[in-house]
Amino acid sequence: MTKLKNFKWKHYINYLAIAIVTIVFGAMSLGSALPFSTVNLLEKIAISIILAVSLSMVVGFLGELSLGHAGFMCVGAYLGGKVSALLEPVLGSEFLTLVIALIVGGLIAAVCGIIIGLPALRLKGDYLAIVTLAFGEIVRTIFMNSSDESFGGSLGLPTPRYDKKYLFIFAFILVLVCLAVIQNLIRSKHGRAITSIRDNEIAARATGINITKYKLIVFTISSLFAGIAGVLYSYSNYTVQSSNFDYNYSIEILVMVVLGGMGNISGSIIAATLITYLDTTLQTVLVGDLAVLQDLFYALILIVLVIYNNAPALSSFRANHNLGVLVARFRKHDPAHRRDDEAKWDRVPTKIEMNEILSVDIQPSTSTMNPDKKEGK
Repeated sequence: MTKLKNFKWKHYINYLAIAIVTIVFGAMSLGSALPFSTVNLLEKIAISIILAVSLSMVVGFLGELSLGHAGFMCVGAYLGGKVSALLEPVLGSEFLTLVIALIVGGLIAAVCGIIIGLPALRLKGDYLAIVTLAFGEIVRTIFMNSSDESFGGSLGLPTPRYDKKYLFIFAFILVLVCLAVIQNLIRSKHGRAITSIRDNEIAARATGINITKYKLIVFTISSLFAGIAGVLYSYSNYTVQSSNFDYNYSIEILVMVVLGGMGNISGSIIAATLITYLDTTLQTVLVGDLAVLQDLFYALILIVLVIYNNAPALSSFRANHNLGVLVARFRKHDPAHRRDDEAKWDRVPTKIEMNEILSVDIQPSTSTMNPDKKEGK
């Protein structure tokens, strides 16, 4: 009972929500009850969640600004897609090819993160953002100018398309893996060291924390999951084109992190889902001549959301009207959720029994009862 009482459900809500989505939509997909548009949307949402949560490690918990996340995704998409295109005819197994491509794409992206992180993480602020942005553009340009035999050049790399019924299920399983790795790291002593670097790097260094080591660990893990998201992207499309991984996509991933709240994994998940759904819906609704308005509506909606989330004038409104307040009000009026007073006398540990205290006969002083007599003396 003690372990169950100390169990913090809020730490596992993310896992529960992702698991429910995976089971429900997975069952519908296996029963051929999901339309193609919904399957495609679920694949995009899973990829966006992995990207947002992994970038949240760098931006939200480490406190460094990185604009090269799309570059690491590009590395995973191209190299993982190339491996899958070469191995699938040989192995003859889609699942085994997918696993190998995920490992190769993620590890190579992690190696790129180490190579870029060693010199770049000695920089701070805008300088680090410029270096990571330049890395993303360099990677994209290299793949765009490659030969047709190697990575397809400007036309893109043809990649095998995984079965639509199962790919988003594997993608959400990888989302659970990503959450497990990142949340357990952040809640450990290493996570406290990482957040201390964000709060005050000088104080963290003075206490003996290896700044370079922890920055490199965070950057490497973030690059690893960005590469995995890139491999999933290559499997969800028939062609990987470098033009899809420009700096605008890195900024879009950054918006997901900022909109969800710096250092808030649950917020990053919600923001990634919301922005992906919004982007996909606008592409569907605004067609023909109205397609030019897509970026305008998208930008306006994001501006409104960011202002609502961060404007000081709306702080009291956000504090009084949110999901936590609604749940608290519901539980307050629900008799089933009433708790006994934890400050009852029989629960407070004392050195003296309450019966002994209550049995003491307190006699009033004579001077208090007869003030005139005291004056007469």
